[in-house]
Amino acid sequence: MNRAAYAAAAWALVFAAMSFFWAAGGPLGLDTLGNEIEREARARDPDTIAVVWVTGFLKVLGAVLALALVMPWGRRLPRRLLLIAAWAVGLGLLAYALANFVQHGLMKAGAIDTPEALGSAATTWHLAFWDPFWLLGGVLFTLAARQYGRAAPASAAASAPSGPAR
Repeated sequence: MNRAAYAAAAWALVFAAMSFFWAAGGPLGLDTLGNEIEREARARDPDTIAVVWVTGFLKVLGAVLALALVMPWGRRLPRRLLLIAAWAVGLGLLAYALANFVQHGLMKAGAIDTPEALGSAATTWHLAFWDPFWLLGGVLFTLAARQYGRAAPASAAASAPSGPAR
């Protein structure tokens, strides 16, 4: 069983729920994102709200991808396409998280300036919560892709001979 795929789907759905909450006007946690994003979200800037809705749906799509790795309906999709997509999402999330860890760490250390649009408080939140959260998603999707790639395709397993040939 590919538990990492189920965990990746859950991670993506939790992340999507946060986006939908903010897109619908929920204020909790906005101050952890950055000064400019918080300002635009509280002002209900139409472009910002549209982007948040879109990102929410993309996160749901990520959950669907993760579930396609383990659910019977996923076998109707090309195995190679699912594998490439899962690896791309996992490695992309890992790269994004690691780049952010480095950048936010340099900001906190004073090696580079913290943009006013982000702010010092949000930088702390990114280092303590958001960057590890993105990293977790990357690890889960990468593990799910690895397990999916190592598993025998269902059609090959079903058509393989079960005993010695006569």
